[in-house]
Amino acid sequence: MKNLKPNIITEGGINYQLGELDKNCIHYDFQKILIYLEAKGKLLFGQHFKIHMEDHAILFKLCIYTIQDLDYCAKFGIDPNKGILLTGPVGCGKTSLMKLLRHLTPHRRAYKIIPCRNAVFSFNHLGYKTIEDYGNEDFYCFDDLGVEPTGRHYGKDCNVMGEILLSRYEISLRSHQSSRKWGSPSPTTKNSTPNNHFKTHATTNLNAVEIEERYGNRVRSRMRTMFNLLAFDKNSADKRL
Repeated sequence: MKNLKPNIITEGGINYQLGELDKNCIHYDFQKILIYLEAKGKLLFGQHFKIHMEDHAILFKLCIYTIQDLDYCAKFGIDPNKGILLTGPVGCGKTSLMKLLRHLTPHRRAYKIIPCRNAVFSFNHLGYKTIEDYGNEDFYCFDDLGVEPTGRHYGKDCNVMGEILLSRYEISLRSHQSSRKWGSPSPTTKNSTPNNHFKTHATTNLNAVEIEERYGNRVRSRMRTMFNLLAFDKNSADKRL
């Protein structure tokens, strides 16, 4: 039977209580969230999975964003209406954490993880329909932004992810303007999202200069308005070793 209490998640027959439910508001407990995420990680990625102590700080920020704790988001300068651009060295765990965090709030709409290379391969086969398909109001996390090859369809080159990001920016802008025009409902709980316009997330190994070199100043400028930048420490170890 599906658990109807959003503060309790059942995995492998075990109930994980992430916090206390007070009317319509969940008061989350970060230590309990860590216990759940490590258990879920072992189910998803194998028994070797572990949440490392040195990642607690970045994971805390990702969690408060995911649960939409508006007070803590304001404290850390995180805009709950923007997506997440998660950066860090190769192998630090960016993709694993983004895959995990989708399960933290099963009562909310989840994003799909799309490897950027797959988007380019799709473009090579289908052409500009791929950009239209990803430039919609679905929730996506584009994984490994910046390492994908240049797209080519019928002999024409295309910076596929750059075009997808620009397309999603334009749609997000129109959606946001529409919500402001008609008025968005005020949040009724501490952990409510201020409005429901869609978001884009991404992971990347690139820094800001490399992103501009790869996609140009126009895309980088749009990304500033689309994303909260959250970064692993540049000395984070490769956890795949």
